[in-house]
Amino acid sequence: MTKTNAGRFFEDYRLGQVIRHAVPRTLAEGERALYHALYPARHALYSSDEFAAACGLESSPMDDLLAFHMVFGKTVPDISLNAVANLGYAQGRWLAPVWPGDTLRAESQVIGLRQNSNGASGVVWVHTRGLNQMDQVVLDYVRWVMVRKRDQDAPAPDAVVPDLALAVPPEALIVPEGLDFTGYDFELAGEPHRWGDYALGEIIDHVDGVTIEEAEHMLATRLWQNTAKVHFDATFRDDGRRLIYGGHVISMARALSFNGLANAQMIVALNGGAHANPCFAGDTIRAWSEVLDKAPTGAPGVGAIRLRLVAHKGDAGDRALRDEGGKYAPQVLLDLDYWALMPL
Repeated sequence: MTKTNAGRFFEDYRLGQVIRHAVPRTLAEGERALYHALYPARHALYSSDEFAAACGLESSPMDDLLAFHMVFGKTVPDISLNAVANLGYAQGRWLAPVWPGDTLRAESQVIGLRQNSNGASGVVWVHTRGLNQMDQVVLDYVRWVMVRKRDQDAPAPDAVVPDLALAVPPEALIVPEGLDFTGYDFELAGEPHRWGDYALGEIIDHVDGVTIEEAEHMLATRLWQNTAKVHFDATFRDDGRRLIYGGHVISMARALSFNGLANAQMIVALNGGAHANPCFAGDTIRAWSEVLDKAPTGAPGVGAIRLRLVAHKGDAGDRALRDEGGKYAPQVLLDLDYWALMPL
């Protein structure tokens, strides 16, 4: 009798099924240091206790995407160990800051299933919650992933595709308790641009590029305890290449967005996202953002800005997103729609 875990296949999921994921993880300053070493991350609120305290917080919280990746990583052995690809995200919200010393765990509920026409795989939708040691939900989101079938002759389940909101409404955004940008230090933050300086439809070219390396990608993915085979085992894909973890692309693009959006300090919602094309070692990631919406919040000096963040491996200044048929252009890696908090 084998004691090893081959992971779940498509036919192993049931609508409404709740999965509690192993293993809880206590976060420390070491995770923050590694995150900042892997990405050019330098938003002031996540870099300085003093800056965070001046903005009304007790200290500098852990980077929002660090918390997201850690919760996401917990889900991989149960949701996407046998994945073909992670397809998208929706309805994500950061509900409370994560602090050094917090212990995070995750649980997911299956909310949708649909077998693909080839009979070899299917799409699974899950609603995932990340909880801290006090059982407080710190973030939740929906994602959908294409998973292989163990047995192509296994009967297909009734197709259920969840009806997902296109965006988190501004009134549903959670501003961390105490956050106050009325005394915000723009000079220390790195840029003078505030909420009122951005116009709807404005495009910000983030200028810089970073070439992805195999070792850095695998180190990052292991940091989140993400065990998906496509990221580590070169024999798992027919082309013999290791797929770069999509979260690595997200964090790289977010870090690159500092140049032009240094004051978009905190991500508070993930409206939607798609990993448009695979990323491999040797690709050079560049990014641009589009301002989609703006909204006030009830917190002093704090505004919310909705941004589309596009990561691509094209030339500098490349703005192509889709072809004439509506399909993503081959150089587009990521199309991410999120809300962030910014000083008024």
